[in-house]
Amino acid sequence: MSDQELAHKIKSFVIRAGRMTHSQQKGWDEVFPKHGFSLTESQFDWEHSYAVSGPRVVEIGFGMGDSLLTMAEQNPTYRYLGLEVHKPGVGKLFAEVEKRGIENIKVFAEDAVRVLEVSIPPQTIDLIQIFFPDPWHKKRHHKRRLIQPDFIDLLLTRLAPEGRLHLATDWQPYAEHMMAVLENNGNVQNVAGSRQFIPRPESRPETKFERRGHRLGHGVWDLMFQKTAH
Repeated sequence: MSDQELAHKIKSFVIRAGRMTHSQQKGWDEVFPKHGFSLTESQFDWEHSYAVSGPRVVEIGFGMGDSLLTMAEQNPTYRYLGLEVHKPGVGKLFAEVEKRGIENIKVFAEDAVRVLEVSIPPQTIDLIQIFFPDPWHKKRHHKRRLIQPDFIDLLLTRLAPEGRLHLATDWQPYAEHMMAVLENNGNVQNVAGSRQFIPRPESRPETKFERRGHRLGHGVWDLMFQKTAH
C-alpha cells in the first residue's frame, strides 16, 4: 500500500474544541513562527533545524506538552519533534518553550500521518514515542485506534536502522491490541522479550494523570520495540 493510499485510511487525531488562554495564544502567535513547521515547506531538515546534533525523537500526540518539555530539558542535546493538532496544546508548549529558553523542540501542528508521509525523510528518526493515544473503548470504534498494522508500517519507513518505538497506554485492552499488532510485524523486535511489557523507563516522565491512576489502582503498560535490520 502506498503512502497516498494510507492517507485515506488512517487519521492520527480527532479535533477537540477549546479556547486558548492568553498565554497559549501568545505561544501560538509569537513562538510557533520560530519553532513550528508546516506541510507546505520542503522536507524537514534534521541537521539544520536544531543547534544540537543528538538523537532524533518524534512524539506523536503530545497533548499539552508537559512530558515533552520535561524530556527536552533533561536531554538538551536531543532533537525533539512534536506532532500535535490541538492548538491550545501547541500554544501552551511554546509558551513554556519561550519561558524556559528551550531550544531543542520543534513542532508540526498537523496530522501526524501527513507529516510522516510528506515531510519526514525516510530512515531518519531514532525514536518514535506515542504516549496514551485515545483507546477508543467501544468495540465499534476500535477501527479508529491509531495503532494499526498500516500505521506501524508507515512508522517503520521513517525509523532509522535499529530505531525504536515506545508506546504507552493506561487501558489494558488497548495495550494487548498494541502488543498483538507489533508482535505480528516481522520488521520489529520486542526489546523486553516476546509479548513482554517494560517498566516505565526513566526517560518517560510520569504524568499527573498517571499518578492519579496509580492512586486509584489503574495500571499503565509500556511497550518498546526495535526495528530489525534486514
